[in-house]
Amino acid sequence: MDYGTEDPIAALATPPGQSAIAVIRISGKNSLLFLSGLFRGRSSLRGRSGLDKADGHTLHYGILFDPDGNEQIDQVVVGIYKAPGSYTGEDSAEIYCHGSMTIVKKILILLEKKGFRQALPGEFTQRAFLNGKIDLTRAEAVNDIIRAQSDRARALALNRLSGAIEERITRLKDELVKIRAAVEIRIDYPDEGPEEKLDVSHQLEDIKKQIGLLLSTYKTGRLIQEGITIVIAGSTNAGKSTLFNVLLREDRAIVSDIHGTTRDFIEGKITIGGIPIRLFDTAGLRKTDHPLELEGIRRTDKMIESADLLIYIVDAAKGPGEEESAYIDSLYKKDNSLIVWNKTDLTHVPVPQGCIGLSAKQGAGLDILHNEILRKVLGKSSIESDGVVIDSERQNELLAHALAALDEFGRGLEDDIPLDVLATCLQDALDDLGRIIGEITTAEMLEVMFSQFCVGK
Repeated sequence: MDYGTEDPIAALATPPGQSAIAVIRISGKNSLLFLSGLFRGRSSLRGRSGLDKADGHTLHYGILFDPDGNEQIDQVVVGIYKAPGSYTGEDSAEIYCHGSMTIVKKILILLEKKGFRQALPGEFTQRAFLNGKIDLTRAEAVNDIIRAQSDRARALALNRLSGAIEERITRLKDELVKIRAAVEIRIDYPDEGPEEKLDVSHQLEDIKKQIGLLLSTYKTGRLIQEGITIVIAGSTNAGKSTLFNVLLREDRAIVSDIHGTTRDFIEGKITIGGIPIRLFDTAGLRKTDHPLELEGIRRTDKMIESADLLIYIVDAAKGPGEEESAYIDSLYKKDNSLIVWNKTDLTHVPVPQGCIGLSAKQGAGLDILHNEILRKVLGKSSIESDGVVIDSERQNELLAHALAALDEFGRGLEDDIPLDVLATCLQDALDDLGRIIGEITTAEMLEVMFSQFCVGK
């Protein structure tokens, strides 16, 4: 893809389809001049001849028209943003038109005739980065906040968009630069420096600790951004559909005492602890000759294999049979399964150790189930108290590389490796941190990253 930085670009910034208002964004060299030739203002431009002469951060009501046939296209409002105070750092504008795709397509064709090209995925944000408006961590946060599936994901992405990661990385780089300066003084002036051995262990361990804390948030960050799949399975009439409806807080699945009521999986979306979850209710597991039930059971088995977490339901009032007991025993050995004894309100038999007691019908034990789901999913991963969380694989890999380089530097100091050799380890760590915020980039890396954005952002 050719991200030509001099080209005037245009793209629809709102989802395609019928709506009250649609937004078309433009940016780039001569973009306002080109747009002026298509716009007849009905609001005052203070005596100025066109939109290119208008003040930044102003709105203008008027008509978009095709000058070739003098055809009016739509009544619009145009928002003007002047360099360098715009999102992209370039002269840019937003066209607010009526939300008919017929109108949108006609405007985009008109802009193309005037000299604009279709913006590529993420090109507006890429220009914001290239023009020094944001660093790479904020650019990634832009995509994260658009893709956020829960309020917690939104809040964490907004924190990154506000510069939390950039500030942390910049502080770490500043501390590393101090260590590098101490090393370089001893390399450049070996006869004039202090006689004692270089001791930066305290500063080094503090930097490594801070990097380690960021790395520890990656799993949680990915879970909150991407979510997981949970499959509810068990024998017929164990209460799977009841639990599904209770967790979903709506009657989605049919609940019946008739065996084999659920013959295919049903999907719903919930959020637990800020983690988006795709929840599946599945066909009951039992011996049967009915072809539809057999197909449902086959699909259940397939979904269990691919689930991030399995909630296996046992009818506590009846207890498991011999074959089911053997299957339950196998689940104890798996980290991605929870065994729930449902209908505890109908029996006084104690819940077996390692299982969760629940009455889905009455809602008893749901808090415990929620906590166990989070414990299974999160493990030892955590979120820092200040909410600085990474969910970018790129950032995670670079932090891990930087930490490895600092570990090598620390071991080299203890083993009296020459400082000029160890200095490369410090530089490697600094380069990795610089790549996180975009001080060091490649065209290929930028293309891969921004190609994951939606067009119009």
